[in-house]
Amino acid sequence: MSKLETTKRYILIIKKLRKSKGATFAEISDYLQRESEFQGLNFTVSLRTFQRDLAEIGSIYGIYIKYDFSEKYYFIEDEFELDFSDRMYEAFDVYHALNVREQQSQYIHFEKRRSQGTEHFYGILHAIRNRLLITFSYQKYYKDHPENRIVEPLMLKEFKYRWYLVARDTYDDRIKFYALDRLTNLEEQTKHYEENADFDINEHLKYCFGIIIPDDETPYEIVLSFEPFQGKYIKSLPLHSSQKILIDNEKELRISLLLYLTHDFFMEVLSMGDTVKVIKPQKLVDELKKIYKRALKNY
Repeated sequence: MSKLETTKRYILIIKKLRKSKGATFAEISDYLQRESEFQGLNFTVSLRTFQRDLAEIGSIYGIYIKYDFSEKYYFIEDEFELDFSDRMYEAFDVYHALNVREQQSQYIHFEKRRSQGTEHFYGILHAIRNRLLITFSYQKYYKDHPENRIVEPLMLKEFKYRWYLVARDTYDDRIKFYALDRLTNLEEQTKHYEENADFDINEHLKYCFGIIIPDDETPYEIVLSFEPFQGKYIKSLPLHSSQKILIDNEKELRISLLLYLTHDFFMEVLSMGDTVKVIKPQKLVDELKKIYKRALKNY
């Protein structure tokens, strides 16, 4: 059996148990047989091989499948955080859809975009776990040539379909964001950096929207009012983890956020056009008025 068939079988087992919330070995075997016929591959396995599959799935993906001896079925033991598991399963769903058959490609349309730099994931994560310095070349959009950086890697962060390295630059001891797609010549160093027990990167980014961390600023309570239709999108995809619903009726959705007022957040509010009204703070209202007035001068 090929590695491709084995990998796909792992994905199918996970998919089956997610959908049914539990299944017997016979039910899983029937499902694998149907998928074998549909995909023109061989996913059928013995109980012994299936047991090895479960161990491999746990080792590779961190998804642990257990057996309920009283009910006599297998189930996924949900031990990791909900948000993380949702993203992981989302990746599995996409992988499965893209690999069912090559003929499916005519039904899937991808956005044309450059690489996100995800090839750096493993090296960066290894350096973060082991607190190792890394070096790389970084190309800023407003510079003609890349610059060399030596940093203490702290976290990987996703924003607007891009991935960023959050790191402490050894040059000026500041926390900065580096887009992975503009990062080259990544090398892990043998030198360790000291972990600051009093510094919590998650707390540091708690009130950030996007990739800008303002200097010496406190977060603002932001209140936004949306038309009911736009409000459905805001409820299904919250703007920030601090989002709270204040009013939700047939006239409006009103929410509160606790954030720094940064350029990234200004751009997010502006992108919603006339479907949103800023209730407070006044500082945000005044800044948006200035931006709208400047924009009108272009027409």
